Amino acid sequence: MIPEKTIVTSETSKSSPLNPSSTRTICHVCNKQFAKYTCPRCNFRYCSLPCYKSHSVQCTESFMRENVVDELRQVRSDEQTKTKMLEILKRFHEQEEDDDDDVMTDGEGSTLPEETIKKILAGDEISFDDLSLEERKGFQRALASGELSKMIEPWDPWWLRSSAQRINLGAQGKQLVQCVEEEEVDDKGATFVSEIPRGPDTPLMSLSKLSSTKPSPLLPIHLVDVLYSYCFTLRIYNGEWESDSLGAATMVMSVSSVLGQSAQPGTMKEVLSFCLEQTCSSAYKSIGGGLKFGLNLVDDVIHLLSLGNGALVCLLCDLQRLILGAIQEVKSSGRDLKKKLKLADRKVYFMMCWVNEQTPEVWQALESSVRAEKNSIVELNEYKGFRDVKEKGHTRKGGVVIEEIE
Repeated sequence: MIPEKTIVTSETSKSSPLNPSSTRTICHVCNKQFAKYTCPRCNFRYCSLPCYKSHSVQCTESFMRENVVDELRQVRSDEQTKTKMLEILKRFHEQEEDDDDDVMTDGEGSTLPEETIKKILAGDEISFDDLSLEERKGFQRALASGELSKMIEPWDPWWLRSSAQRINLGAQGKQLVQCVEEEEVDDKGATFVSEIPRGPDTPLMSLSKLSSTKPSPLLPIHLVDVLYSYCFTLRIYNGEWESDSLGAATMVMSVSSVLGQSAQPGTMKEVLSFCLEQTCSSAYKSIGGGLKFGLNLVDDVIHLLSLGNGALVCLLCDLQRLILGAIQEVKSSGRDLKKKLKLADRKVYFMMCWVNEQTPEVWQALESSVRAEKNSIVELNEYKGFRDVKEKGHTRKGGVVIEEIE
């Protein structure tokens, strides 16, 4: 214990009731200023924050750790917070072990910066710039290996939820009842808030006012193309296209030949072939694309058609908002892209008005057509896979002729 240096003054302390005597203690750290404070852990007397931080590293770290623990006890214990804190504690433990083996250099600690910890505790987002060099390298390795995708909870598409079957729209497509937040229960018994896209904010126009000619008989087939591209994009974006409207719209137009290339496919086979070809392309294979994913998207289209007018109008309305958001994000230099987006916006709106006037029989017939074409694709793929394996087997000398394929 360091002996206290005291100075006796003739003044009577008036500033603080905690120091009524005329005896004042000199700071134990700098030995220049009067000590105004006392460390709550070791009773060390100090005059300012810099002196407090330098009086004992072990003491200040323990004090800060206790404050963090007290703060964490007041944080709501939901699953997201638990996961974040487990990751922080795990990293903290690993870094403490590294500190025992390695010598610290350049005065840099291995724990998270204080500003980053504050962001985590406050529930704010952490950017790439908040990470240290080693943490950035680890993040990039996890991203390249696909490890991060395992940490993301799979998105439950809104069209697969029970509330999608209860969408009621008026004669002009406007939503009769606007549900602010509707809670549902999934198969595991957990509750979640339904996120059905809202319908049109204004009544839809009739087709007779939009065009003097009759709609193309190919419009049902083109609708399948648009539905597929929407489902593709929302599943890739995990349902959160609002964070990148331009990127999402670009993806929609790359998968849809109707919106992206102004194509006029004449058969269901042409539509699904193009969509599946884009899904299996190298551009999307690294983010989950492939034939299995594509066939699941075809199932999404079939299910949406079974839901009828209400769900289809809400989907097209959500797609229109996506495209309008992308138009706002396009810079002045992207005039050609903005022109394509505006054309796609008009097509989607026309399709929305057409969908609103159709009868359930139209969707039943279209659903059957999509299902039949999907079955043909599956059978053809299975036969092709069987034939390829058989041909490989004939080239061998002995051994297995036919082997199982995935």
